[in-house]
Amino acid sequence: MTPDDGRMGNKKKGELGTFAGVFTPSILTILGIILFLRLGFVVGAGGLGRALLVLALANVISLVTSSSIAAIATNLKVKGGGDYYVISRTLGVEYGGALGIVLFAAQSISIAFYAIGFGEALATVIGSDWVFMPRAIALSAVAGLFALAWLGADVATKFQYVVMAVLGAALVAFFAGGLGRFSGETLRANWSGSSDISFWVLFAIFFPAVTGFTQGVSMSGDLKDPGRSIPRGTFCAVGFSIVVYFGAAFVFAGAMPGGALIRDYEAMRNVSSWAPLIDAGVIAATLSSALASFLGAPRILQSLAADNVFPFLRPFAAGHGPSSNPRRGVLLSLAIAVITIAAGDLNVIAPVVSMFFLISYGLLNYAVFFEARAKSPSFRPSFRWFDARVAFLGSLACLGAMLAIHAVAGAIAIAAVMAIHQYLSRTVEVTRWSDSVRSYRLQKLRTTLFGVAEDPPHMRDWRPVILVFSENRARRARALAFASWIEGGSGFTSVIKVIDRPAARAETVRKELATLQAEIKESGCEAFARVVRVADLETGIPVLLESFGIGPLKANVMLLDWFDNGSAPDEEGLRRFGRYLKMARVAHCNTVFYEGASEDEVRLAALEPKARRIDIWYGDDATGRLMLLLAYLMTRNDAFEEATIRVLAARPEGVSEAKWRARLDEMLQDVRIDATVEIPATADDAAVRAASVDAAVVFLPLRVMRGSPTCNLTNDLTTLVKDLPHTALVMASEDIELDAEPETGHKS
Repeated sequence: MTPDDGRMGNKKKGELGTFAGVFTPSILTILGIILFLRLGFVVGAGGLGRALLVLALANVISLVTSSSIAAIATNLKVKGGGDYYVISRTLGVEYGGALGIVLFAAQSISIAFYAIGFGEALATVIGSDWVFMPRAIALSAVAGLFALAWLGADVATKFQYVVMAVLGAALVAFFAGGLGRFSGETLRANWSGSSDISFWVLFAIFFPAVTGFTQGVSMSGDLKDPGRSIPRGTFCAVGFSIVVYFGAAFVFAGAMPGGALIRDYEAMRNVSSWAPLIDAGVIAATLSSALASFLGAPRILQSLAADNVFPFLRPFAAGHGPSSNPRRGVLLSLAIAVITIAAGDLNVIAPVVSMFFLISYGLLNYAVFFEARAKSPSFRPSFRWFDARVAFLGSLACLGAMLAIHAVAGAIAIAAVMAIHQYLSRTVEVTRWSDSVRSYRLQKLRTTLFGVAEDPPHMRDWRPVILVFSENRARRARALAFASWIEGGSGFTSVIKVIDRPAARAETVRKELATLQAEIKESGCEAFARVVRVADLETGIPVLLESFGIGPLKANVMLLDWFDNGSAPDEEGLRRFGRYLKMARVAHCNTVFYEGASEDEVRLAALEPKARRIDIWYGDDATGRLMLLLAYLMTRNDAFEEATIRVLAARPEGVSEAKWRARLDEMLQDVRIDATVEIPATADDAAVRAASVDAAVVFLPLRVMRGSPTCNLTNDLTTLVKDLPHTALVMASEDIELDAEPETGHKS
């Protein structure tokens, strides 16, 4: 299925605007428990100077990531799923799926975190000493939040307005009380900290405060206009929170001594003009953060399930009502939250959960860098205030923050994401995603090809670029396998299917191409498929040989099936083959005619790997050197890595056998190919049959005489080929220098 085929039926377009759908959930999560209970400690312990650096670094990460979110959100239509949807459509299904599943779990567990924070705050307000009171209050809070999430985002958003009003009142009370007690002398005294706590410990304490700015992205499926609302709402939330946090840091530094800020986590309450409003603010902050997670987590799961990345999650793709509220996901989030609350101590899980959020921010930044580097024509974000290099630095900053906050938790989180990534890369079966992976690869290919074109060609760089022509499906599979053998994992193979109707419809070409691609996939070989419309193969070959490839990448080996129609070529067939050879020679393309029957495959499979032998009937010419190189490349293939190469070369007249053997041994040593030499007494049909009938593969030299392909070893080439095992008839159209050395220096 395609990624969007499984979406939730005829889902009604979202109704939420920028303020309700993005700004509100984001700002209510950012202005959370850290602001009320930990910011004063950071100022007191580190001093205002270091506290401002902590705030600046954390908010730089927020701003850079917000810029990346804006770039992606204005480049594609962000559907439900938020971070998951953005990353899966940019970096691919593997990263998106891995991040989606861990983000859902992290946000579901976060519900419990915030609910317990609410429980502890309320238990303090009412003065209860019962040890289980915070958990009981947390479970009650989760039940109430569940009801809101069950009813849908529009109802939950109305409740968030109430929470925002309480938070606003609490902040007004704090700033009013703080400014009334503000002292320049206290501010100067608090510029330097009164403890030895390191900068990175303070950063670790504060950083979770800024991890809520993507809550609005999680609501993308419920927005009227995600491309407009996400960047605007996110930047407004981050910008407003920066003003609040920096302002609060100055007020803390000027209103209370550093020692009191360190000792008293309720410093904001003591500074405030009316303490009960701060209590209400703490409660509101924890509830709002929990509700934002309760709304975001099920929507990530719903999008993940709709994409069918994990088939077992498919039931969670269903939605309720015109807005497709993910009620099944809400139930699962409820179950995870309740289990987490029941577990009690969250200190072990908390750092890992924070790491998952940091990984998502890092991947969001990297996604923009990846998109920009791919230079795809489709990457046209209307938001222009981003820079790919800054986004990359943002991803590195997220990684650094992970290691600084908790190296072990960071390693665990990264390992979890990569494990799921590897699982998906091996198991996921969906039609290609509209991500940027292919664009990135094409851009790399473009850069590489231009780089290769600029370098002067050298024989040391030669590698086979093979065009396979075969009309019979069964024999085409064997020819493709042979091409993969002689390619040796270092070249490129393309299988050509000819449609002998130049006016064939495009739909016919697409079907033939799909069939050919399926054949290649079934074979397990790495090859490209190409379907061409020409009057006949003889017309198409010269055009393909001259035009195939791009830039410096040109075809240099043409591989044809000797018995392509299932029988030996007749006299006209041989003349046609002769014309093919001449065409290839004109195009400076080497030719290989291959013959391999099904019984040859059976025999090869029965041979032990060490018993497989490649015979080369060698001549001291370009064809002989090409055969030797192709045989060597075969030994790089798994099927022949233990095979031996034997060079059979008849002694030229006037040269002693000892000198001839010494010359061949020296040649093999110079070209660094491990092979044994055998000098047959004669070189004719009988000698070839006797020597090579038990080989795994035989290479024979080919030439054109009187318009037909011939071999100097036989007068009946067709019969000889039929009697031998896998056979390659080779004719070189370029000289292969096996011992080519690098250039000695610059020539002026």
